[in-house]
Amino acid sequence: MRNIPHVAIIGAGVGGLTTAALLAQAGYRVSVFEAQTYPGGSASTFTHKGYRFDSGATVAGGFQQNGPHAVLGRMLNINWPVYQHDPAWIVHLPDRVVRMCQDNEDVLAKFPTSERFWQKQRSIAYLAWQMSAEGLPWPPQDLAELLQLTQVGWRHFPQDVRLAPYALQSVYERLRHLALHYDPVFVRFLDASLLISAQATSKRVNALYGATALDLTRQGVYHVEGGIGNIAQTLADKVCELGGQIYYRHFVTRIAIENGRALGVYAKKGRRATQNVLFPADFVVANTTPWSLESLLGEQAPRSLKREIQGREATYGAFVLHLGVRADGLPQDTADHHQIIRTIDGPMGEGETLFLSMSPEWDTARAPDGMRAVTVSTHTRIDRWWRLLETDYQAYQNAKHKMAETIISRIDEVIPGFKAATELILPGSPVTYEFYTLRQQGMVGGFPQTSLFGARGPRTGIANLRLVGDSIFPGQSTAAVTLGGIRVANDVMRHLRF
Repeated sequence: MRNIPHVAIIGAGVGGLTTAALLAQAGYRVSVFEAQTYPGGSASTFTHKGYRFDSGATVAGGFQQNGPHAVLGRMLNINWPVYQHDPAWIVHLPDRVVRMCQDNEDVLAKFPTSERFWQKQRSIAYLAWQMSAEGLPWPPQDLAELLQLTQVGWRHFPQDVRLAPYALQSVYERLRHLALHYDPVFVRFLDASLLISAQATSKRVNALYGATALDLTRQGVYHVEGGIGNIAQTLADKVCELGGQIYYRHFVTRIAIENGRALGVYAKKGRRATQNVLFPADFVVANTTPWSLESLLGEQAPRSLKREIQGREATYGAFVLHLGVRADGLPQDTADHHQIIRTIDGPMGEGETLFLSMSPEWDTARAPDGMRAVTVSTHTRIDRWWRLLETDYQAYQNAKHKMAETIISRIDEVIPGFKAATELILPGSPVTYEFYTLRQQGMVGGFPQTSLFGARGPRTGIANLRLVGDSIFPGQSTAAVTLGGIRVANDVMRHLRF
């Protein structure tokens, strides 16, 4: 009888569950350890007083023909509970309102000089989507991945070679080439979108990555029935169907290491539990940030990982509002998703740029009768919230309530009646986010996608331990972490054969 290898996966986010489902399908024994009572992590949906609120991510892409979710769906025979919506969202700028539709017509109408920019973006993104559907392990971390990357590149030769110069440019350099950098409104318009999708603005985001990020609305944006967390729930159901196990309310406290190899994970059931149990495994996959991974390894963390942590700046956090809003208090035909950009210059985030998502009226499971579940987020620096919490708890609470009031008032300026229609307010800072997602200090998204040559792969410095999630290339979004999960599953299968 064959000895079937066992893989332990820390975290039931989309990346971890993608890896788990593919390994379970291939015949591996799979155990997923999730601290929460539900899957999804940063793309989960939680219940509160009859509402189903999205905890972080609220819109999803990657379900088009060559999109990562569509590819994974075919691999696992999954029918995703999603419905496309158009416009994707409405952008409210100080001097104009832009409807983000698949045909891009309103963008061109509001920014008529930008047509050449969008034409080039589309050609770059089209090739990137095609190549990613075939597997694009970047950066390659062994000979097998280098060979796979070479084969994909050869199949798309010479188009991929023509795009090579963009690998060394920023989005802003493309704007300069077309003299669009003179239009501060257009630059701000792009910056606000890139901050959400690439964790940086046009002067820093790599042009190749930025093209794909800005292509989201053209490829199509989807509502997930029941909330964004049902992407993860669908994957979790598939893992169990294929014989894998998911241990909810299990907090992994340490990865057991001996002679430079992972032996398994120590976990306790419940936050307050004191008993740690060792779950032996032949391979470990951590759906965490590098900071959390270092913490789980403790003194056994490789020097390379410690150097990485010391050299990396903390990423952004998010201030999030979960709101219950009366549907009859909103203007008729109000779109479900809105991006608000209050100023053309100055800092972004901190309430100056907002993204708002309302549960669709047809998805009645998301809110009590006559109500809408609303999630609003703005980027914020994590240090200000932790510093306030440590020095003055009441000041921390006051800052949360003040930010909530400010955000709601700013939404009311573009959606009249919104403030009066709001009946439930749940504010959350990065402190809140850390408590529920266990992400170090409440950091959101992945690393800023500023250089393809600085992208992080899944290797950790320990032979049978991999990282998955938004910290590895291609980074943020459920579509991106799905690509990462497929890559890691293939990597595990190459190194743990049976």
